[in-house]
Amino acid sequence: MKIKYLTAFVASAVLSVGVASLPTIFSPAQANPCAAEVDPCAAIDPCAAVDPCAANPCAAVDPCAAKPCAAVDPCAADPCAAVDPCAADPCAAVDPCAANPCAADPCAADPCAADPCAANPCAADPCAANPCAAADVVSAAEPPHPEVYIEGSSDLAIRGADPVAYFTMGEAVAGLPQYEYEWNGATWRFSSAANKEAFKAEPEAFAPAYGGYCAKAMSEGNVASVDPRAWKIVDGKLYLNYSQEVQEQWVQDIPGNIEKADAMWPSVLTEKTFYENQVSWAE
Repeated sequence: MKIKYLTAFVASAVLSVGVASLPTIFSPAQANPCAAEVDPCAAIDPCAAVDPCAANPCAAVDPCAAKPCAAVDPCAADPCAAVDPCAADPCAAVDPCAANPCAADPCAADPCAADPCAANPCAADPCAANPCAAADVVSAAEPPHPEVYIEGSSDLAIRGADPVAYFTMGEAVAGLPQYEYEWNGATWRFSSAANKEAFKAEPEAFAPAYGGYCAKAMSEGNVASVDPRAWKIVDGKLYLNYSQEVQEQWVQDIPGNIEKADAMWPSVLTEKTFYENQVSWAE
């Protein structure tokens, strides 16, 4: 079958060549009716001998003369096409996202996306370098840090809160200037003379864990300020946290967080940046 197929193919090719080689015979008049020495067409078209295209005087210049602009702009049907193929959308050349003026920010749907830690200012991951990455952070200090959290604006331990009041009154109470006591390199305030005396007699019993720094941040190897209203006494020890929101995270695993923070304290004070926000809590 293969040999027969090839034989037929060769025969066909030879036949085609033979047919193609046969000359086409025309009379001189058929080939060019104006070809004679005398121009038989001259009586009809005196210019015919000069320009066989004279029926279209522009044809020699522009074979596309039926569309006089075609030689300049093949897209002349759309006069703007040469300039901007997107001319249907006048902004497309500048901003392919023009239909969405916010498209330059793929996170625009989430205005907080620039700060993945905003929900948890003391998160170790993914913002461990800045455990308090929320917008309310106003200051940072490089290590080392004192053993007691001292508020930058007041120079008072734990923002001037009375540490004894947590145990005696069950709430955060602001201390008063007339009841101050220096201990462990910090100035502590109390809401009464009795609370001051109780602290002087046994400061370790009333002083908050981790020097009053954020317990949740400490559990993650970070150092952060606290809100005196975010507190809890566990096994007779006072723990403070950065905010109420962070407090809620901390209480989800109190034993585990305390164990991790104990392992970090106090070496973290010489290793990590301290972050402090502004809190107006005693109003």
